[in-house]
Amino acid sequence: MNIFVTGHLGYIGVHLVELLKKAGHSVTGSDLGLFEGCEWEPLPKPDRDLRKDVRDLEESDLRGHDAVCHLAAISNDPMGELDPTLTQRVNRDASVRLAELAKAAKVKRFLFSSSCSVYGGGGDKALDETAPLDPLTEYARSKIETEQQVAKLADDRFTCAYLRNATAYGHSPMLRIDLVVNNLLACAVSTNEVRIMSDGSPWRPLIHCRDIARAFVAFLNAPTQAIQNQAINVGGNTENFRVRDVADQVQKLVPSAKIRYTGEVGHDPRNYRVSFDKLNRLIPDFKLHYTLASGMRELHAKLLDHRFSIDDFTGDQFTRLRTLKNRTHLLGLTPTTK
Repeated sequence: MNIFVTGHLGYIGVHLVELLKKAGHSVTGSDLGLFEGCEWEPLPKPDRDLRKDVRDLEESDLRGHDAVCHLAAISNDPMGELDPTLTQRVNRDASVRLAELAKAAKVKRFLFSSSCSVYGGGGDKALDETAPLDPLTEYARSKIETEQQVAKLADDRFTCAYLRNATAYGHSPMLRIDLVVNNLLACAVSTNEVRIMSDGSPWRPLIHCRDIARAFVAFLNAPTQAIQNQAINVGGNTENFRVRDVADQVQKLVPSAKIRYTGEVGHDPRNYRVSFDKLNRLIPDFKLHYTLASGMRELHAKLLDHRFSIDDFTGDQFTRLRTLKNRTHLLGLTPTTK
């Protein structure tokens, strides 16, 4: 198949390009290059590389492709709050427009990278896809509204599915340390402390970034009737953890590191456990390759191999928000004063 991947230079996208090419697909990657220079290992190359803002894509870019895997976004809650209006324009408006262009170009399948953050403050109960949505951030709202608007385009010639991914973590050639697992482990390796800015009680469903990429491949191969116009949580039932549980796992890998609760962000309202029964039912052959423990062991080894330092931890390269603030001109970004 000919696959069009947006955000192919991102944390998850680089894994997806590699997996698609290994499976024998032809890959067109489209990325603005907003985080160019942030890689810490060589990146896999798509067959065709477009350096384009997702807002500037045209129908002609999509012609001849069988499917779109849409990953590009202002990606995560803190970045989404920098400029809420821009977040909606990039994450929602450009995504809906891309789906419209894909349908006009006779692309058969559109896979959207959504998020379990749509459940917001769901609490201790494991939430399935029928649970009330409780978006607490502009990022989460943009994901819900995109799902709702793209759903209107789905028909018997245009298959749409919405992958509500659990919170990503783990090694990638485009490493990020602004994700809870990666942040706590990188903090321990570089400072000998595990600094938790909340009280450690919030739940997070967790998934290795490469397993998210594997899920996209599985959705490309899934029967249309299994996924058509479905929002599906992507992760594993055994991979729901409290933040303090993650800290305990970090300490097993870095026994000298002290756990310290700073409390600087106070109560974190983002607190959700998630059920992945629907994924298991609709795509039964898909299984996670990583557990939290195995994924953290791999990342820990990589951090040591790369001699990850305090300068790496406090610098811009691996923290998307810091990099984004220095490259606002590329997006037309106007940071909020909030």
